[in-house]
Amino acid sequence: MSQETAMHKEEFHLKFFMCVIESRQLGRTPQRTAGEASTSDLLIRKPPPETYDLKETMDDPHTMEGIPVLENEWIMTHEEHHAAKTLGVGKAIAVLTSGGDAQGMNAAVRAVVRVGIFTGARVFFVHEGYQGLVDGGDHIREATWESVSMMLQLGGTVIGSARCKDFREREGRLRAAHNLVKRGITNLCVIGGDGSLTGADTFRSEWSGLLSDLQKEGKITPEEARKSSYLNIVGLVGSIDNDFCGTDMTIGTDSALHRIIEIVDAITTTAQSHQRTFVLEVMGRHCGYLALVTSLSCGADWVFIPECPPDDDWEEHLCRRLSETRTRGSRLNIIIVAEGAIDKNGKPITSEDVKNLVVKRLGYDTRVTVLGHVQRGGTPSAFDRILGSRMGVEAVMALLEGTPDTPACVVSLSGNQAVRLPLMECVQVTKDVTKAMNEKKFDEALKLRGRSFMNNWEVYKLLAHVRPPVSKAGLHTVAVMNVGAPAAGMNAAVRSTVRIGLIQGNRVLVVHDGFEGLAKGQIEEAGWSYVGGWTGQGGSKLGTKRTLPKKNLEQISASITKFNIQGLVIIGGFEAYTGGLELMEGRKQYDELCIPFVIIPATVSNNVPGSDFSVGADTALNTICTTCDRIKQSAAGTKRRVFIIETMGGYCGYLATMAGLAAGADAAYIFEEPFTIRDLQANVEHLVQKMKTTVKRGLVLRNEKCNENYTTDFIFNLYSEEGKGIFDSRKNVLGHMQQGGSPTPFDRNFATKMGAKAMNWMTGKIKESYRNGRIFANTPDSGCVLGMRKRALVFQPVTELKDQTDFEHRIPKEQWWLKLRPILKILAKYEIDLDTSEHAHLEHISRKRSGEVPV
Repeated sequence: MSQETAMHKEEFHLKFFMCVIESRQLGRTPQRTAGEASTSDLLIRKPPPETYDLKETMDDPHTMEGIPVLENEWIMTHEEHHAAKTLGVGKAIAVLTSGGDAQGMNAAVRAVVRVGIFTGARVFFVHEGYQGLVDGGDHIREATWESVSMMLQLGGTVIGSARCKDFREREGRLRAAHNLVKRGITNLCVIGGDGSLTGADTFRSEWSGLLSDLQKEGKITPEEARKSSYLNIVGLVGSIDNDFCGTDMTIGTDSALHRIIEIVDAITTTAQSHQRTFVLEVMGRHCGYLALVTSLSCGADWVFIPECPPDDDWEEHLCRRLSETRTRGSRLNIIIVAEGAIDKNGKPITSEDVKNLVVKRLGYDTRVTVLGHVQRGGTPSAFDRILGSRMGVEAVMALLEGTPDTPACVVSLSGNQAVRLPLMECVQVTKDVTKAMNEKKFDEALKLRGRSFMNNWEVYKLLAHVRPPVSKAGLHTVAVMNVGAPAAGMNAAVRSTVRIGLIQGNRVLVVHDGFEGLAKGQIEEAGWSYVGGWTGQGGSKLGTKRTLPKKNLEQISASITKFNIQGLVIIGGFEAYTGGLELMEGRKQYDELCIPFVIIPATVSNNVPGSDFSVGADTALNTICTTCDRIKQSAAGTKRRVFIIETMGGYCGYLATMAGLAAGADAAYIFEEPFTIRDLQANVEHLVQKMKTTVKRGLVLRNEKCNENYTTDFIFNLYSEEGKGIFDSRKNVLGHMQQGGSPTPFDRNFATKMGAKAMNWMTGKIKESYRNGRIFANTPDSGCVLGMRKRALVFQPVTELKDQTDFEHRIPKEQWWLKLRPILKILAKYEIDLDTSEHAHLEHISRKRSGEVPV
């Protein structure tokens, strides 16, 4: 069998899930072509090991390191398949959280417990981290399905965390080994930072010696030693600093950014009122990720991070920057300082140092806010809940498939996929960053952080440190517009597009009210200050409508000629995409439409073909999660209640599915996965059984257009009738609140980087299309969608995306998130099959040593 047909472990699990769900729950057999083996004969299998090179990185907002994505499949025969529900029988798993707490750890613990129990294993909580492992007794307790209920929305770690000096000594590790062996635990899931994970690897490497000593001392029997002959270790990285190399995002980072941005937004209002300068100190002793992304997300005037110390004359540059901002009419200045910020000599730069400089040189009213541990607290974001859940599922699979020869691994996020990497390879790369910084090799440290970190830094420098050109002549004229329904983050994309365009010397126009405004000539020129403060504002400042251009092509062509528009940046949802197709078609009739255009996906529905994510979807998802949390809490005092929640999204079930996973829903009805009255009945029976446990509440999500006949009212009435005497039902239609609110850090940063990349592409495409004194762009690649695909931002011609589109239902034909639905079902305790027959193969991070900087 060719190794070229390979795919990731996660896809191997999840594609099989989908086949099982379709064939068992929906009563149909997956379609196949003639000569193709059926799903019952063939299962998808994991690929052979691959080597990852940190040079292959993702150009998206929330990533540090990069891993290439494998596309193909490798299959196995039915005889090799073993049911997952017996995979854990006779085995025991312990889960602990160690080091600093991070929001989302509870989601990971919950997933480990429930998936572990699902496979037939016994699962144990280890309270108070490694200290509980050393002390034993009641600190190590068996978990039940119900014991992790209502954990998803809690910050911190419910099972506790503590720094443990005892575990650093061999005597302490000997006691820990004794406690595990006596309980038959040979699988350990550690959720923590690099120090905690390094300690776990040390524990595993000493395991044989520890067992030998315990047996010599008569503390364990030879039979106990034989049954516990090896220890499997899997790590999940929980750290708000996002300072661990090998994973795109660590558990807790996104939630920490939420806390920071909430405070920045609050401070901004008071700073504007009094024309103040605020210096905010955020966490990041060794990594400037939080400070850097915060600066991009709030449009800060300056940021200090340890990886990129400022130039020797930074004091002069900073003061000049602040005064220029005030001269252009801004009433406030925001400076972000990472707690580990240093100058090029390694001397710390503190928030007080910066304040004193501004007061002394400029005389500005300046205040310091040190955010401290507030960044660790609060409810975890939707991103961290989903991340923790996905990593927890993969951790159990990695543990139960482990062999004595399998090295300790860490479950990491690679684009949209969970992967396994050797723990100590990741730890070593992380240590290399620290070493480079200690040796003042800051360029090397920056490269070690990965290309995405570098891209964040480059975009920030452009937006904050480059002076806009004084000349108003304008090299080219580019127009920016919003199309479709409003989505949080649209304004951030407009701001970035306008300012990058101005920096490049272009004349930038803004169009009000979408294609309709373009036809009517509702167009004005935008200067640098025009978009000031737009990053954190929700909705669409330019105004947006769903009107498509086809009926107004003549007027649109006239406006393009009148305002000399040479390129068009369209920020919007499915209407922006279909409008782009109509512009391409209109080129046959109107030469004026032969100008480059690029579409930035921005819609809460996340249904634009060509992109895994759309600006605004993360904000809507967090709004739904917050609402679901409150609704579930309301049921705490009123037992036996089931809530039916209707979400937006049109025919796209993204919001319902991801919110269901993040909020712990019992079911999520979507159009992409057809359901019948038998499925509804099964869900009701499932909830009836649930009400017999200690968890006497239910949550059901329904995508607004999942089924023409099974409406929200129908499902509510059905549940109410069938649940009589067992549970009460309530319904909520969330409506347009999902489109409102301030954008999340993800959406702000995503939109900012998308806008910058779109304008860079536009400037190059205009130059490329300049012929005989005018712009003429008539090739397919002159009208593109800028989308995130797997691990990269890519430009795809709108005409090439037509075959990937279901125009009737306004959704892409293939959607990556559908592979996550089985996880939702398993965590809700549904009886579905899961194939985990493959032993885990580890991917590797390669680092170049021949004088080159590893990247």
